Amino acid sequence: MGGEILHRRLSATGSARSVPAVLVLAASAVMLALPPIGWMKAMAEDRALDPPAQASPEGVLFGGFKAFRVPLPDSAEDWRKVQPQLRAKLWRLLGDVPPLFTPPAETIERRRHPGFEEHRIRFANGLGDWVYGCLLIPDSGGDAKRRPAVLYHHYHGGKYEQGKEELLRPAFAEFGNEHLVAGPALVREGYVVLAIDAYGFGERHQRGPTGQRDRGQAVEAALFKTFAWQGRTLWGMIVHDDLLALNYLLSRDEVDPDRVAALGMSMGATRSWWAAALDERIRCTVSVACLTRYQDLLAAGNVNFHGIYYFVPGVLKEQIDTEAICGLIAPRAHLTLSGGRDAGSPVSGVRTINDFQERLYGLFGQPKRYRGIVYDEVGHAYTPEMWRETIDFLRLHLRDAQP
Repeated sequence: MGGEILHRRLSATGSARSVPAVLVLAASAVMLALPPIGWMKAMAEDRALDPPAQASPEGVLFGGFKAFRVPLPDSAEDWRKVQPQLRAKLWRLLGDVPPLFTPPAETIERRRHPGFEEHRIRFANGLGDWVYGCLLIPDSGGDAKRRPAVLYHHYHGGKYEQGKEELLRPAFAEFGNEHLVAGPALVREGYVVLAIDAYGFGERHQRGPTGQRDRGQAVEAALFKTFAWQGRTLWGMIVHDDLLALNYLLSRDEVDPDRVAALGMSMGATRSWWAAALDERIRCTVSVACLTRYQDLLAAGNVNFHGIYYFVPGVLKEQIDTEAICGLIAPRAHLTLSGGRDAGSPVSGVRTINDFQERLYGLFGQPKRYRGIVYDEVGHAYTPEMWRETIDFLRLHLRDAQP
């Protein structure tokens, strides 16, 4: 997408704060690469797979692991007592994640587009790494009031060089929505939008521990292995940077801090529900095409439909599955959109998660704040119908919501 360049600045100064690791996380750093070239095509043709199981597994899973169900609490009060303990446990499982702070961002470039301004930014994440982002700000039209905002999380898809550029491209053609360009579409709805590159993606591709030597999934594997040595997890560090981005977004004068959403598809969906689970400032969450219950994924034999970044050591051992993590979002608004033929999100697990959340939100007296939709004959996709559901949900629970 073109645009007039308004401002460009690149500074060589500014060092990132170093935070030492203090926890040694006992985790195997086995290389679990993404499936070979063509895996995205396989993901898009999920309906060619065997009919998926309709019920979550019971009994013993691979490795002699006994399947479990997360118990539903008796009351909303009981769940509120569980939430801080569960969050603390998740942070521990994520490894030695450095403290969060509000990063001062540097504007590298500004571009003018019809109806909005694009800012290219970067900030230091406290570990010697630059995080690169794209911020879209709707024209104010002379109105100084603060606006709702969306923290947008890009997908994986093996597109390591794309990253946040997904925001300004028709990046969903292979997912059933060839005309969708998410960033401008969200701006037209009145949202300030921020997307950053996750570790190994976009402007952070080939900036891992092996430098320019590696590309693609080799960078991802090197990051996973290096962080494991340091007592960290790659997923924990991805979430860490996402929450730094949230802090920066909330610090912007244009943003209403009480109306911020997290949104994403595929890996971006998982980034969204993890961020919302760990940070209650996210008022509304939309997660598309990646609502995976870990035990169901294991039972289906489909663990390789996710990259190495996805796996948090010990999470199942602690009797935590996705319904519990998503339950940390309750009673804040959460929309999940899933294809019934998506091999990366076995529908049995999706239905278990949706059922748990519907009951949980009922305990809070907020049944309309959770909406879980399964499109039975759809695979790994973000269809026009799904996008319409996204926009309607954001309008109801964010843009037009009362304080």
